[in-house]
Amino acid sequence: MTTETKQQTRKHVQAAAAVCEDKKGLDTRILELDPIDSGLSDFFLVTSASNDRQAIAIADEIEDRLKKEFGVFPNSVEGRRQGQWILLDYVDFVVHVFLADRRAFYDIERLRKSARPLTPAEFDAELKAELAAKTLAARGKAAAKTKPAIAKTKPSATKAKQRAGKAIAKPTPKKAIKKSAPAKKAPEKKAIANKAVKKTPVAKAAARKPAAKKTARKKPAAKKAAARKKARK
Repeated sequence: MTTETKQQTRKHVQAAAAVCEDKKGLDTRILELDPIDSGLSDFFLVTSASNDRQAIAIADEIEDRLKKEFGVFPNSVEGRRQGQWILLDYVDFVVHVFLADRRAFYDIERLRKSARPLTPAEFDAELKAELAAKTLAARGKAAAKTKPAIAKTKPSATKAKQRAGKAIAKPTPKKAIKKSAPAKKAPEKKAIANKAVKKTPVAKAAARKPAAKKTARKKPAAKKAAARKKARK
């Protein structure tokens, strides 16, 4: 039996137990059978009636409510005419409605020692806890499915931030830098360099050499002029 089928069976048992309480059934017990007996059934619902009319009324109301609320019908019904021990077999659970003396005589609870006895209140509490656990598990699965979608959207946001940062830190174009640069800086540097060269001793020596050459060139001219004067005389 699957978990969903077992929970549905628990709801059926819960509804049948509520009928027993409403119809003043005595010492109502739910026996959760051992897995060894699971081939027989999963639950026994046992209650007592003070007379046969009450027993029949309880059995009829259980059958009617399960049919209206869940569309479930018993596989078989036994003992309805006598009203001393009425058995409603729903396969996954069986309802036993006894007269008090018949219940003591057959003592089903003793025969099923391995079964776990529960009152209707205890059974309701366990069913609510199971349903709550099921809803929490479903919510956890839904949250787990939505997490990847959230994780996928995060990188796009970070990319947008990175793009915005790059746009802010983007360097200005080269043309703009050329326009904004001060004019004629390079010539000033050259002029300064030329001045420095002129002040150096090497530059002074270089300036004097051409004058020496000129004087050397002038001497031969003077000698030639003197020779010409002599010749004329």
